[in-house]
Amino acid sequence: MTKLTLTTAALVLLAGTAMAQDVVRIGTEGAYPPYNFLNDAGEVDGFERVLGDELCARAELTCTWVTNDWDSIIPNLVSGNYDVIMAGMSITPERDDVIDFSEPYTQPDPSAFVGMNADVALDSAIIAAQTGTIQAGYVATDLSGATLLEFATPEEAVAAVRNGEADAVLADKAFLVPIVEADASLAMVGEDVLIGGGIGAGIRESDTELKAKFDAAIQSMKDDGTLNTLITEQLPGSATF
Repeated sequence: MTKLTLTTAALVLLAGTAMAQDVVRIGTEGAYPPYNFLNDAGEVDGFERVLGDELCARAELTCTWVTNDWDSIIPNLVSGNYDVIMAGMSITPERDDVIDFSEPYTQPDPSAFVGMNADVALDSAIIAAQTGTIQAGYVATDLSGATLLEFATPEEAVAAVRNGEADAVLADKAFLVPIVEADASLAMVGEDVLIGGGIGAGIRESDTELKAKFDAAIQSMKDDGTLNTLITEQLPGSATF
């Protein structure tokens, strides 16, 4: 009787675990349009919301979305607060040492500089970037003579240019172009730079089965052309596969 009771309890526990794993929580910043943002209803929206929902449908997963500040987005994945990161996160060796990544769902996207005028001397400028991003890393290690000024959000980095704290901001071009188009006081500066290995979904290194499901779903969207269609619609000017 004792053995039967323990076995039954174990089966119930396993069933509960399996059910829990059927719901995949996707963490995003919700503050980086057009990749991800909160719409007027307070819901996650943008390129990654559309893409993530389609990937979950193809992988036959039930997914929910949560938001998390950028500077703690990887630690909260590792600690189990959600299962996947889809937040415009470029694949880099440093991040890959801590978490795993799906196949990239975008090509390496151009990063661009924006200042109050087009004549900023970038090699001696104060350049704002969001902390923990590939752009911040690029300014710190690859742009000799420049001074890095880091901010918690990309909006704050742009605001630093407007208020004179920084000479320029470096961020994804797809994020900056609409801002420049809406503000005649801002201008693109210098040449675009390519940083990182494309954008992928961040997944805990132990979740190999979940990674395989996302990889297969991403590949299926590449194969049938729907990923390129979505990139063209949602990320104008970005490279397709």
